[in-house]
Amino acid sequence: MDINIQDLLKAGVHFGHLTRKWNPNMRPFIFMKKSGIHIIDLSKTIIKLKEACIGLKKIISIGKKVLFVGTKEQAKEKVCLYAKKINMPCVTERWLGGLLTNFTTIRKSVKKMNNIEKMKKNGTFDTLSKKERLSINKLYMKLYKNLGSISTMNHLPGGIFLIDPYKEKIALSEAKKLNIPIFAIIDTNTNPHGIEYPIPSNDDSSKSINIILEFIINTIKQTNNKKV
Repeated sequence: MDINIQDLLKAGVHFGHLTRKWNPNMRPFIFMKKSGIHIIDLSKTIIKLKEACIGLKKIISIGKKVLFVGTKEQAKEKVCLYAKKINMPCVTERWLGGLLTNFTTIRKSVKKMNNIEKMKKNGTFDTLSKKERLSINKLYMKLYKNLGSISTMNHLPGGIFLIDPYKEKIALSEAKKLNIPIFAIIDTNTNPHGIEYPIPSNDDSSKSINIILEFIINTIKQTNNKKV
């Protein structure tokens, strides 16, 4: 899959935020102002997107996982869909504080969830009282909602991909503390400093998010196919 400026224009990738909400550090990625809105320089978007793909290939080629994070409404469905396609972990509900910086504790909760699943499969669950089953089911649903999509992440990820790091501040902060490479779709209200692979683009449109993610996921698929 190749990508060009016309495709990005059709998806509205060039629309930034209102000029009064901008982050001055985004200046290098802004093409112009129009009707009080910053317009993103799509030639820069393509350059940064390709750089991000090179970085992702390096991580995938050594067998590490990339954690995809998108909890805003415009992103969560696409993030979940694409992460499943390439068997990568994702977070589409709220970010659990300490998911990366307190990973050992998070893994214990994942094991608890997996043990409940085993109980249901081997019949142990059916031998419990109704009260116990209700209590365990309630716990399982809570664990699955928050941790089900990262159950295959047995180690800290080799990279993290954020849709809107301005919103995902805690995830961004934790990744920085642990020196985990950060890939991100960033709009004109975001500070790109400290993000190794910023991809300037509209992060409020599902079409814009989709076209960027589609390109990223196809790159990862191709890398995985070459490994086989």
